[in-house]
Amino acid sequence: PCVFSTAAQQRSTGDECGPEDPRDEPKHPLSDCALEHKAIKLEEQVRDLTERYRKALADSENVRRRTQKFVEDAKLFGIQSFCRDLVEVADILEKTAESAAEETEPSNPNPTLKKIYEGLSLLEAKLQSVFAKHGLQKMNPVGGKYDPYDHEIVCHVPAEGLQPGTIALVTQDGYKLHGRTIRHALVGVAVESQ
Repeated sequence: PCVFSTAAQQRSTGDECGPEDPRDEPKHPLSDCALEHKAIKLEEQVRDLTERYRKALADSENVRRRTQKFVEDAKLFGIQSFCRDLVEVADILEKTAESAAEETEPSNPNPTLKKIYEGLSLLEAKLQSVFAKHGLQKMNPVGGKYDPYDHEIVCHVPAEGLQPGTIALVTQDGYKLHGRTIRHALVGVAVESQ
């Protein structure tokens, strides 16, 4: 009786639990099949969350790049309206210099007018160098093909030695700021004579 009572005591206290005794197996509320199913679901959730994370990371990188491009463009083209205004001043300066040049002919040796013309020429050259420094360039389309993104047709000129569609004359200079047209050149395009 003593042996049986010791074994009964050991079973009740759980001192010697072994796999050979089916009553001593740990009791889980879920079976092995249920645990495997739960593990598969968790792995799917991890894959789904990892994919979402990667997409969110890629989206945030795209937003960062677009914002950076927007800031760079704002820095480059922020002076666009100011440049448009300065281009008009350059036109006036150029026309004034041309008028002064016509008045300073060899038949009319006026030293004051000659100095004014030289000063206007220097001022015009300096203005164009400042334009170039900031990425503003005057277009020189004479002899080139008509491009509606850069030119505006104001007249048609009979093609004498020019191929039709070629720019024959410029009535107002066009300008580009860092490759972007800020003022179209007003041009006359050569056409076949009738």
